[in-house]
Amino acid sequence: MKLTENQVHLLFKIGVWSKGIDGALEMIAGVALLFTSPGSLRNLVGWLTQGELQEDPTDFVATHLVEFFHHLSISTKHFASVYLLVYGMAKLGLVIGLLRGKLWSYPTALSVLGLFFCYQIYRLSHNHSIWLGVFSVIDLIVLVLIWRDYKYMKIIKEARPQVSPVKHDDSGVGVEL
Repeated sequence: MKLTENQVHLLFKIGVWSKGIDGALEMIAGVALLFTSPGSLRNLVGWLTQGELQEDPTDFVATHLVEFFHHLSISTKHFASVYLLVYGMAKLGLVIGLLRGKLWSYPTALSVLGLFFCYQIYRLSHNHSIWLGVFSVIDLIVLVLIWRDYKYMKIIKEARPQVSPVKHDDSGVGVEL
């Protein structure tokens, strides 16, 4: 099944909007993490996992979450906060540029998101997380859609007639500059 250019552009918009929502959520999480104490985080994780751990005390996800937050240092918390804030702001800025069709935002988004994609693949090679793998595939699809839309937008912008500035002299007659 071959998709039309309009269908591909719709997929591009959906992918970019999902990145924007993700960026906004990352910023919210970064701010929340920044202003939440490690003790409060431990209490929250304990509350969220207590039912699962009562049902299955060896639950892989729950035990690892509790263990991680039990040993969470202030510096790790601050790093995670700043990481989420910076990455979220970068995503939102790029999403705004992409949705407005600004040509500069396409190569910038491809570079920034491509670097984060490479980092995800590096992390995936170390921890073999199924969810990181799924999100990496989604990110790769979004990168391909951004690339396709960039090529499409360049063709559209180049096809538009160039309007040259016109200066009006005192007689009201327009003279091309």
